[in-house]
Amino acid sequence: MGVVQRARQLSERVREDLAVACEKDPASQSAVQVALTSPGLHAIWTHRAAHALWQRRRGRLPALLLAQTARSITGVEIHPGASIGRRFFIDHGMGVVIGETAEIGDDVMLYHGVTLGGRSMERVKRHPTVADGVTIGAGARVLGPVLIGRGAQIGANAVVVRDVPDDATAVGVPAVVRPHAAAPESHIDPAIWI
Repeated sequence: MGVVQRARQLSERVREDLAVACEKDPASQSAVQVALTSPGLHAIWTHRAAHALWQRRRGRLPALLLAQTARSITGVEIHPGASIGRRFFIDHGMGVVIGETAEIGDDVMLYHGVTLGGRSMERVKRHPTVADGVTIGAGARVLGPVLIGRGAQIGANAVVVRDVPDDATAVGVPAVVRPHAAAPESHIDPAIWI
């Protein structure tokens, strides 16, 4: 891929990330405001650069230094080895931690205080894999090499240590999985779980 193509791809990704942040943040008033003030967006953009460095043989130390700088400024810690898909959004951001072997698909949304962490000290896949379209609520902990299925929702403050199937909701400590089903009409809004 040539320099012009890379520049065009980078520009498209930046615009795409910005559009998603504007769409998913009801407090946003303009793209300029979001671009200048969103710590989650700044963390994602910095991670994309750090991850590119991480892929190079001599880029690992600069990648770690860049990630630590971003952590100091944004309050979001993303290891440069983590793999993150497109249209990823972190709302508020403070306290988010994403480990080295975490894999995140497209169209994923995290709220503040989320940890995608490990449970092992071995040099193996030790962090979660989060499929496309997942939403993870504030303060949730997803620990170990678990799979969070496509379209799943993790409730606020849940502690997930087992796989969550596609289109399911996991809530509680430890998290209990509740499949999405056509439920009878209720006065409880399921959105409060997130």
